[in-house]
This record gives sequence, structure tokens and C-alpha cells, in this order.
Amino acid sequence: MASLRRMRKVLVVAIVVVASLAGGITALASFRLDRSLDVGSVRLSVEPSRHGALDLYVPVVDWGVRFPVVRLPARVNVDVRSVNRDAVVRIAEAGRLDTELVRGQARDALAGYLRLAILVSVLAALALGVLVAFAVRGGSGPRLRTTLAAAGVTALAAGVALVVLLPPRSNVDTPQYYANGPEVPTALRTLEALGASAKTLDEELDQQLVGIARMVTAPAGRPPVERLPRLTVAADLHNNVLALPALERAARGGPLLFVGDLTDRGSPFEQSLVLRIVRSGAPFVFVSGNHDSDVLERKLARAGAIVLTRDGRLGGDDRPDGALVTRVRGLRIAGYDDPLKRLARDGYRDNGATPTPAQQEEFTSWLQARRNLADIVMVHEPALARLAVDALRETPPTKPLVVLEGHTHKSGIEHVGNLTVLNPGSVGGGGTGNLTELSGDIGLARLTYSRNPGFAPAAADLIEIDPADGEARAQRRRLDPPADEPR
Repeated sequence: MASLRRMRKVLVVAIVVVASLAGGITALASFRLDRSLDVGSVRLSVEPSRHGALDLYVPVVDWGVRFPVVRLPARVNVDVRSVNRDAVVRIAEAGRLDTELVRGQARDALAGYLRLAILVSVLAALALGVLVAFAVRGGSGPRLRTTLAAAGVTALAAGVALVVLLPPRSNVDTPQYYANGPEVPTALRTLEALGASAKTLDEELDQQLVGIARMVTAPAGRPPVERLPRLTVAADLHNNVLALPALERAARGGPLLFVGDLTDRGSPFEQSLVLRIVRSGAPFVFVSGNHDSDVLERKLARAGAIVLTRDGRLGGDDRPDGALVTRVRGLRIAGYDDPLKRLARDGYRDNGATPTPAQQEEFTSWLQARRNLADIVMVHEPALARLAVDALRETPPTKPLVVLEGHTHKSGIEHVGNLTVLNPGSVGGGGTGNLTELSGDIGLARLTYSRNPGFAPAAADLIEIDPADGEARAQRRRLDPPADEPR
């Protein structure tokens, strides 16, 4: 009987604690606040039980940017309700005075909201806890002062946790951009709602997303990259011509570097389908993958593409020029055709996807001769380049070198010293037969770089689009050191 009374007392205290927590969480999730800034108005709110992040969302254009800087499992939302377009463009163009002003306004608005939200949450937790404590008093349960103390301690503890864990920690260099839409092109379409007519995706992304993001974050002491040259990187189309419009929009007006597997077999039928991709880049630069063929290489070269092989650029006479690097828009680029590509004389036979140790050694020797000459190296198969990249990690190049890879259908970036390894993922979403909810994401990358005094990568944007619902995410990784750090 005594044990039952103790259990009842513990249960009653637990009910009060749970009620207090429920009251605090409910109040936190319900409390919203609107604030006006010079660049527009925002609505501030918190979503508990989400991955910790600071989320800036612009409903009018269905774009958002997310910063993983909140330690509590809750998302702090800043929804842009209205935008003063002229002010946002000024921020995107790095007007320092305006940027500092808006950042200060946004920081103050966010800090004021969080203080009020925490206070409201604590008061709600205390109020509901006290209410439940009075409701369960009497009988063989604990004394009222015990349950009231439980409510007070719970509310106080919750408040301390919110104060420590809810406010964003610091700025980050890798924000994630995202969008939602009924089809793939939605993520790359002109943002006409902000009056950006006749602007390319470059300008749209930088002025409206990166610019708005600067309201709440500093660029970590780095200069803006909006005016720097950029190029698009793609791989693994696998004959999926449905993805070409999105790729054409992304690469419009700039170089498009394609790192292999344009087709599935390299057959003449596929070649006729995908030759339009040559017009997607200015210029279109290509190295073959294990699903491409020697005939495809020659047709692309004749159509105006820059087709790179281990022996140089493929010419109109179907022979490489023997150059160690090829100059493209002021960049020195070298490319290695896949040793497992399909050959017409073998009936486009599948040669597998696993390079031999001898082929790995051959590529390592090839790259060694170009490590201080090339700015960018294109190779389809990461396994083929593994030994060479491992050697570069151990003995980094003296000048910046970007290695572009494909094949895995998974986007990723590694940046160590002067070495950057970038994989854009699969721009074909796995191929024409895989546009289902279980397919891979459509992926591509954007590389921003400087050319003064020499080539240096400044930022990489990894863009992923879900082919099932058109949701897009873009993550920026700054590759240049902060202004106060030596290069």
C-alpha cells in the first residue's frame, strides 16, 4: 500500500512536469511576431521538434535559406512577408553601409522576438503546471507545495534550456537554399515576382537569395562573390533529355563542364537525342564516362563541343591536339577520357565500371605532369583518380586545383588547402527510367572563381532537385579564406 502511494505521488508529479513542458512547447510553437525592416517585413516564429536551424523563407517566390546554427531541436523561422526589391538588390551588390544596417535591424528583431518567445513559453509552462497542480491536489497524492514546486522548477529549467540552446550560435559559411514546386523547372525559373525580368539564374540566385540571406548573416569576413565569373558543372545525364531544359537554364550564358555519362550506351540513337546539349554551354566542355563512346566524343567535337581526352582536345579530324591543358574562358582545363568507355568496333560493349590498378597508375602519372599547369581537371570515375587525389592530399598543390568527378550520382565537395574535389551528382536523376519518387535527385553544381591575380575558387553551390515534386535545395560552400587569413 505504501509503495502504491509513493507511485501515485511520483505519477502526479510527473503529470505536472509533463503539463508544464506541454504548456511551454505549445506556447513557443504558437507565439508569432511581425517586425518591419528597411528592406521589408518579416514574421518570426519557432517550430519545435525539428532539426535545429535558423530558417529564412520568402513565400512570394517560394525560396528559402537555412542555417544549421540552433542547438535545440527547433527551427527558428524568419518568413519574409514583403520585400523592398531596390533595397535587396543594394544588399546583393554588397553596399556595406546598408548591409550593416539591415543586419543590425534583423539581429535586433530576432533577438527581441526570442526574448519574448522564451518569456511567453516559461509563463505558459508555469501557468499550465500550476493549473494541473491544483487540479490533482488532495487525496493521497503529494502536497500542493510539492506539485507547485515541480511546476516552477520545470518552467525555470525549460527557460534556462531555451536561453542556452535556442538563440543561433554564430554565422556559418554553408547555408542551404531550398524551394518547392510542382515541376523541376520551377526551381530554376525566372523569379518574375521580384521584377527580375530578363535576368539569368546567376543574377536571380545571387541578388534575391544570397542578398536576402545577408540580412541575418555576415559573409565570415569574405568579400561578395556575385560579380565573379562562374561556371556550371554537371554529370551523368544518362540519356535523360527531360532534364535538359533545367540544365540549359542553369548554364545559360556561361561555360558548362560535363564530367561523363551523357548517354547510357553511347549508341547512335542516343547520340542524336543528346546532341542539343552542346548549345547549353558557352562553351560546352566534355570528358567521356564509362557509359559514353568514342563515336559520341567525335560527334560532340564536330558539333562544336570542347571534347577533352588524356592526349588533349579532340579536333575536327578526330585526333587530339596533344596539348597538356586547354584554355577555356581564361581557365586552364585538362580532361581524361574514361578508359572504360564503349567502343564502336566492339559493338558498344559494356566494359564495366571498375578501373584496374594499372589504369589508376596511368592516371596518376598523367595528372602529375599537369598538377602545376591546370586549374581544373575533369575525370569521370572517382576510383580512377583515387590514388592521384590521395597523393594531392598528402602533398597539396602549390596553386589552386579543382578536380571535377562524376559517376557516383551523389553530390559532394572536399576542400583542403589548394585542392578542391567537386562532384555535382546526377543531372539526369539516374536516367530516363528513374523519374519516380524512389529515384535519385537531379543534381548540378556551380563554381564561382576569381582570376586575379590567378585562378582561385571562391564558392561552390551544390544544387539538388527532387524529380518527384520539384523541391530544390542549394548549398553554398565558400572556398576562399576570410579576408583576415592569408591565401
